[in-house]
Amino acid sequence: MKKNTLIASVALSLATLTCAFAAGEGWVTDFEVAKKSAAEGKKDLLIDFTGSDWCGWCIKLNEEVFDHAPFKKGTQDKFVLVELDFPQKKELDAKLKEQNEALQQKYQVQGFPTILLCDATGKPYAKTGYQPGGPEKYVAHLDELVAVRTKRDEAFAKADAAKTDAEKAAFLVEGLKALDAELVDSSYADVIEKIGELDKKDKTGFVKERKEAIAKKESAAKVEEKLQEFTGTKIQPLMVAKKYPEALIAVKEFIKSNPDLPEQYKIGMILNIGLAGPMEKGDLDAANTFVDDVVKEYPESDIAENVDTIKGRIKQGIEQMKAQAGAAEEEAEEAPVEKEAPAEEKEAPAEKE
Repeated sequence: MKKNTLIASVALSLATLTCAFAAGEGWVTDFEVAKKSAAEGKKDLLIDFTGSDWCGWCIKLNEEVFDHAPFKKGTQDKFVLVELDFPQKKELDAKLKEQNEALQQKYQVQGFPTILLCDATGKPYAKTGYQPGGPEKYVAHLDELVAVRTKRDEAFAKADAAKTDAEKAAFLVEGLKALDAELVDSSYADVIEKIGELDKKDKTGFVKERKEAIAKKESAAKVEEKLQEFTGTKIQPLMVAKKYPEALIAVKEFIKSNPDLPEQYKIGMILNIGLAGPMEKGDLDAANTFVDDVVKEYPESDIAENVDTIKGRIKQGIEQMKAQAGAAEEEAEEAPVEKEAPAEEKEAPAEKE
């Protein structure tokens, strides 16, 4: 090899290495490099979907866990650490940004930080995020999640060794049941398809179960999109016009016509609209009565369990609004009133040369 060719080759290798390890110490940013390293080292992947320069919980996770020696020591023999960053204040390399966005879509990551544990092929088996307690506790948490992979792999091994299709299908189902349902839906379509081939009559009921779950999720997404449109075109104009009763009636009609809307959305809409009037008037009794009515309608909801806390926040909000209004009135009363100048003084005298 010629000298200049050798130098160029080394420079290219160093550039690739620099890009791959551009994140914090010990973290890889190139997903393919990470998978290769995991396969060679017989390790798993710990993937951190993060917003490094804007996401408060991401920064907190770094400062409390990832930046400490016990975390690095506790993970170095088990994981290749992968950082997939989505910054807002700095600009990523175009290729890296494209990779991260593609992986976010592939794994259907919605929020940050999201931590995925995957095998060396990139197949996820557990998902987590910020956990309080420091690095030692976080490593123990990861160890518990790794046990999920053990259950998956043991069941899949039994499926490989099984003699009948029915047994194979049953063990594959057992392996998937050990995983989070969202991960199964996003990353195990091939296994679900295989189960369908082995168990054509779906005696396990698993294929039907997952199809129904996916259909329900897709339906919920459509309803949410419809909700956003409804809120913007129907509710927002009514709220701006302070037509709160009409807005509440419209919301209840929308909920009735969309039974698949998640309960927390229903309650959130009803509370936000229904409390607007009493809060504006500073009528604490009316606000509390409205909350009680919502609790009666949704007795098994989170609001029923936390009704005292909610009422406490309403009271605090009304008191703050009254205090702000009182302060504004005092400020207006104390402001000096400018007197109109006499007619002969209105026109400023010309400057003397």
